[in-house]
Amino acid sequence: MTAIGFQMNKPVLAIEGLTVSFDGFKAVDNLNLYIDRNEVRVVIGPNGAGKTTVLDLICGKTRATSGSIQFDGKELTRMHEYNIVRAGVGRKFQNPSIYENLTVFENLEMSYPAGRKVFSALFFKRSAAVIARVEEVAREIFLGDLLEQQADLLSHGQKQWLEIGMLLMQNPDLLMLDEPVAGMSVNERVQTAELLKRISLGRSVLVIEHDMEFVKSIAHKVTVLHQGKVLAEGSMESVQSNPKVIEVYLGH
Repeated sequence: MTAIGFQMNKPVLAIEGLTVSFDGFKAVDNLNLYIDRNEVRVVIGPNGAGKTTVLDLICGKTRATSGSIQFDGKELTRMHEYNIVRAGVGRKFQNPSIYENLTVFENLEMSYPAGRKVFSALFFKRSAAVIARVEEVAREIFLGDLLEQQADLLSHGQKQWLEIGMLLMQNPDLLMLDEPVAGMSVNERVQTAELLKRISLGRSVLVIEHDMEFVKSIAHKVTVLHQGKVLAEGSMESVQSNPKVIEVYLGH
């Protein structure tokens, strides 16, 4: 294989031997996980399997006890949270974290990269480029007609989309979403699946989710965690028919 071919096939995220212990309990135990460019990877598993902890470790919220997290050639375990964001990792938590007293436009504008540092925020101007980017992202997240709507008046699903939009404003190379369709209507779930498929073109998306129908509609590959380890990995079909997965997760 040529050097160029090797580079193209190299995973954008390579997690190796990742372990984190809390008072002797291993929440994540010698985990290996590889995610490719333009891939939608869904992580499933029973409560307490370590799913959210893995996201916490990738974004620097929790420090690893041992192991490596390589993102695009950078070792994330040695970086601060804000530098991990600047390196191109975006994280959405379970509950929408938006500015409810601001409009949709203002929420998206606040997330524009040039406004993120204190000095540049002081001199931040609503330029044509900012307006164009806000309008582009708003259309992408189905809120193009609601730019002047105050965020607290949005439905729960629309608030989830707005937070995804706030991450898209930063144009991350890896987008991590923790239960993005929790509390959504059936129609909103369908739209969210469409959105995630679209935004994975050009970036990698890592999703934690319990809704198996939604997982089936978006996942390129599924990883099943159990007690902080990978129990199974592959297509949704292979995972669903795996006896070990049925026993510890899908059967309950």
